[in-house]
Amino acid sequence: MTANTTETHPIYPQPAINVETQPFWDGAGKGKLLLKRCGDCDKTHYYPRNICPHCFSANTDWFEASGRGRIYSFSVMRRAPVPYVIAFVTLAEGPSMMSNIVDCDFDAVAIDQEVKLTFRQAEGGIALPVFTPA
Repeated sequence: MTANTTETHPIYPQPAINVETQPFWDGAGKGKLLLKRCGDCDKTHYYPRNICPHCFSANTDWFEASGRGRIYSFSVMRRAPVPYVIAFVTLAEGPSMMSNIVDCDFDAVAIDQEVKLTFRQAEGGIALPVFTPA
């Protein structure tokens, strides 16, 4: 997720936004993590898309996620101009998403560690969901 840096923090590139993902980014701008849930199989999915990847139904709706999760896997990028942690976070609602772990001691980050949602600004003023230890 990190492309450029300043001397103290990463600069996140502006994400690609399209018709399917616009509600996700609008929610992020309001401090909300929006996910899609299928009305037919009742499974939640991430990344945002109109068709359920589990049963291929178009009967999907947006809902606000809890913002809680656990680290499934992570890597500490220490050789970057500004070190950062990238991780797969398994959300309380089920799906996993790749994100950064911020505001933490890199040596204390661990598999299965509880995390909570926060946001960082990307280029263009877009809010990006990232996580911090809970």
